Amino acid sequence: MKHMQIALCLIAVGLALTQVSAAQEGPLVTDPPKGITAQEIIQKFTAKEKEFKNARKKCTYRQAIKFQALDGGNVTQEYQQVADVRLDDSGKKVKTIVLAPQPSMSLSPEDAEDIESRLHFTLSTDELPEYSVVYVGQQQEDDLHCYVFDVAPRQIEKDKRYFQGRIWVDDHDFQIVKMTGKSAPDIPRKKKRQENLFPKFTTYREMIGKYWFPTYSSTDDMLHFTGVNADLHIRGTVKGTDYKCEP
Repeated sequence: MKHMQIALCLIAVGLALTQVSAAQEGPLVTDPPKGITAQEIIQKFTAKEKEFKNARKKCTYRQAIKFQALDGGNVTQEYQQVADVRLDDSGKKVKTIVLAPQPSMSLSPEDAEDIESRLHFTLSTDELPEYSVVYVGQQQEDDLHCYVFDVAPRQIEKDKRYFQGRIWVDDHDFQIVKMTGKSAPDIPRKKKRQENLFPKFTTYREMIGKYWFPTYSSTDDMLHFTGVNADLHIRGTVKGTDYKCEP
């Protein structure tokens, strides 16, 4: 897309309410886990993610999206949407739009897909074969003790989007509670194809019932497009509220 068409991305996660302040984060300790191997942790949390994927098919929630392009402190472009969301039997999102002001920000198909993926991404046993998951240590996130892993796609398939970054898995429930990274790959300018860059984001999850649901994802990043004076400041949030799940 052109310089002022914004690449916005996905899917990650931690402890948060509707308005999230930065988590109290301890130092990263690179010692190996005690009493359990990194591979066993991966097996446990990806299995939990699979359970979560199935459970959330019985859930509805409200999704609120707001993204802005800024020039200094001035908002130059904006995109907003509020929708009620449910998942069909295949796990696909079905939305009922509640609020959608006329946008001044233009989204590419990849932008839209990545935004919608923010609260929808999972790293379950289904997705695990597509990713390299590497243990990097342990870290305290607020009152949670977490195992920390770096995640990257093993290979990039054409027209497919991936998460690349870091995840935090709590050592009690063995569920992902926070993700930070970006959607990959960036799309370089090539012939008639416009350059498309994707900002870093952090997505937090909150315990609702027995699972950690994504409730808040934030972006505040500078995208460095090719060309003179082509930098673009993107700021935005995706919020998930009013989760209601059938037993």
